[in-house]
Amino acid sequence: MAAALAPPHAASAGHHLDFDMIVVGAGIIGSCTAHAAATRGARVLLLERFDLLHGRGSSHGDSRIIRDAYAKARYVPMVRLARRLWADAESESGYRVLTPAPHLSFGPRSNASLLAALENAGGAEEVDLSRRWGGAIRVPDGYLTSVSERGGGVLSATKAVAMFQALAAKKGAAVRDNAEVVAIEMGPGGGGVVVRTSGGEVFRGAKCVVTVGPWASKLLKSVAGVDLPMQPLHTLHLYWRVKPGRERDLTAEAGFPTFSCCGGEPPVYGTPSLELPGLIKISCDGGPPCDPDSRDWVAGDKEITERVARWIEEAMPGHVEAAGGPVIRQSCICSMTPDADFVIDFLGGEFGEDVVVGAGFSGHGFKMGPAVGTFLAEMAIDGKANTAAEAGVELGHYKINRFDGNPMGNGANNH
Repeated sequence: MAAALAPPHAASAGHHLDFDMIVVGAGIIGSCTAHAAATRGARVLLLERFDLLHGRGSSHGDSRIIRDAYAKARYVPMVRLARRLWADAESESGYRVLTPAPHLSFGPRSNASLLAALENAGGAEEVDLSRRWGGAIRVPDGYLTSVSERGGGVLSATKAVAMFQALAAKKGAAVRDNAEVVAIEMGPGGGGVVVRTSGGEVFRGAKCVVTVGPWASKLLKSVAGVDLPMQPLHTLHLYWRVKPGRERDLTAEAGFPTFSCCGGEPPVYGTPSLELPGLIKISCDGGPPCDPDSRDWVAGDKEITERVARWIEEAMPGHVEAAGGPVIRQSCICSMTPDADFVIDFLGGEFGEDVVVGAGFSGHGFKMGPAVGTFLAEMAIDGKANTAAEAGVELGHYKINRFDGNPMGNGANNH
């Protein structure tokens, strides 16, 4: 990542620098925001609290699913825009972070969310699992099983973050790690924003974008007194051994899909055997609440792994080995809002439109990174996100104030 380091003149502690935009948090959303702003010609500083590409937040690891089988119709144009932007970034960088794959959705036939997801995907077809992928997956009687052959795949997570950081740096952005932001203030006379780090550095920018993942509630509370109802959850990415002789059957090369259970128990999801030969990622949504600054790293592990193991024994007994548990456990954090919708908004208050917030991505935001980063950059630079409007994305759903007097936010209007 040498290409992504800040230029030497940015390194001295306490030095005041001027930028058009300061992005706080260098996960996938922040890295995409920095890239989008630098592409516009903005002078960008991207600050990361920990080492670059660290494993303490929500953007690390080997794989994330991208799909357009979404129950909430408002996300469909966003994910389709993101898919185009992923392809553009791959073309710009010269390497691949997305492996195409079909997506299998399954769950109780009466489940409204599943039916909505299949309708929104367009072109999804009901399939007989006994005749697909060698009968590798079995589901209970009464389940609907449907496959979308387009728009899906597996994203290489850490590699994707590195790609956007490198592309941002190539366009002139300064990327700094081990720079914990402890204060964001209005500039003297209300001009611009001042960002202070725990190391004593002070940076000045015309605008600031906050994309600090599970730390968003804490930072926004300390900076602006804003109570963002977001609960970080400790989650797991689990990798299980494929049974001997079945290794090729479950690979992306063989056409095995990403998959997710909608409305059934447990809410499992998985990807083809791809990043680790002979292993397959099968995990489960949810997990216990956690504090990102004081995690014990094992909370809920036993319960989650046992739920997934039972599902494997019932659904994939001939192809995946559940006995003995997963081979690899990777900890992660999901930053859940009460309605599982994103926060994409101006901070408001004394900061007005000078500070923009991207937070609460609730375990399904990674795939949207390039689109959300574009929206945040445009909001900071132009005061509005024209790309969102052109793509048919209504950002009114993602306001911070939707929780004012309404703890569930978008709540029952999720579809």
